[in-house]
Amino acid sequence: MANKMDLVEKVAATIGCTKADGERAVEAIIAMITDTLKRGEEVSIAGLGIFQAKMRAGRTGRNPRTGASIQIKAMKVPKFRASKTLKDAVK
Repeated sequence: MANKMDLVEKVAATIGCTKADGERAVEAIIAMITDTLKRGEEVSIAGLGIFQAKMRAGRTGRNPRTGASIQIKAMKVPKFRASKTLKDAVK
């Protein structure tokens, strides 16, 4: 499994910079995606996919501890749709 530090190391090695610079680059990308989704816009990265913020409808859930029914509010949730390029690469 790869994690954020693996991504930072790969970025630093690929562009020939320090790990600190690689981490700043990765943080900037994550912050840009997060800020764009907060505004309700989508982020499209060619060869990777599309990040979107979608509304999830309210629904009735069940408290696992007590079994009581609870009402879950409608909320915005992040979604990712992989590009065809990514799907083909993973096959």
